[in-house]
Amino acid sequence: MNSLISLLIMSEAEGEHLTYQTHHWLLPETAEIIYGGLASVLVISALVKFAGPMIKKSLAARTERIQGDIDNARNTRANAEVEASRIRTALGDINTERARILAEADTQAAAVLAEGRTRVAAEMADVEAKAMSDIANAAGRVGDELRAEISRLSAVAIERVVASTVNDSVRQDLIENFISKVGASR
Repeated sequence: MNSLISLLIMSEAEGEHLTYQTHHWLLPETAEIIYGGLASVLVISALVKFAGPMIKKSLAARTERIQGDIDNARNTRANAEVEASRIRTALGDINTERARILAEADTQAAAVLAEGRTRVAAEMADVEAKAMSDIANAAGRVGDELRAEISRLSAVAIERVVASTVNDSVRQDLIENFISKVGASR
């Protein structure tokens, strides 16, 4: 290809237009195939020699990284399964502990309820005794008040009856009898 370009440049410089013909319309010249092949072999061999180890190293590092990730995932999964079994065991323990606590709370509630009932019964007995005492005291007071009221009303009634039945002459005789009895007792 380089020869074609140099040939065209020379022919234009000389003023002539030469046409360049190859031996085949699809294949390049033999010299180009040889030089191009040698250049390709050199470039490929240089790539294999210098870039090959780096590529192998990077692929090996990638493989190691992937294997490390797989190992970490496997270890993490194993740890998670151990933790899950521990949690399941603890959950069973939690259910047992919850049942124990609930049973203990039921026992304490029954004890508090029984204690409350006995305390209420004792308080009721005290209240009844106090009420009976208050009733007896109130009955005594009412009896005394009733006697006093009856005495007052009877005195008023006697006064009215005596005033209406006793006339002046009977009253005069009563006063004189009282005075004579008082005077005789001295």
